[in-house]
Amino acid sequence: MTPQDKASKLREVFVASDPTNHGALVGRVDASEFPIGGPDGVGHVSPGPNPYDLLSASLAACTAMTVRFQARRQKIPLERVEVGVSFSHGLRGERDSFERTLVLEGELDAKQRAFLLEAANLCPVGQILGMSADIRERPDIPASGHNASTQAIYEDDLAQLRIPYIDPD
Repeated sequence: MTPQDKASKLREVFVASDPTNHGALVGRVDASEFPIGGPDGVGHVSPGPNPYDLLSASLAACTAMTVRFQARRQKIPLERVEVGVSFSHGLRGERDSFERTLVLEGELDAKQRAFLLEAANLCPVGQILGMSADIRERPDIPASGHNASTQAIYEDDLAQLRIPYIDPD
């Protein structure tokens, strides 16, 4: 692959403040735009997924794509995959961690199910994140059944980090 081929495959994500909306952040990939939630720098909290949500969404999306790809490649009758991911900061020097839930639906035997669960670990985003964070699997439960009262809040995370000269608003 030549350097020109690599350059043509680059995808950049841009994040900019929106002066028409109290400086709220907006992300953009190609023609897609999405709000980014969190402190807006002027005392408001903007709605939308915060950076940790986006990181978790990247892991969930990559895992789902990897599992689907491997199912098609091996002709495994996977009808539906659902991936849920939660993130938590490590305490007292422990590594940060992601907890991932996979729900696999279809006429799968035990061997096929085990293969697809193992395939989830081949996700490129997970491999990158695994270098600095732990990724654990949870039992096969619907990811959409999360408890909103226990969700991590980006502002709380910012307040807990010991970073000098940064005020989360």
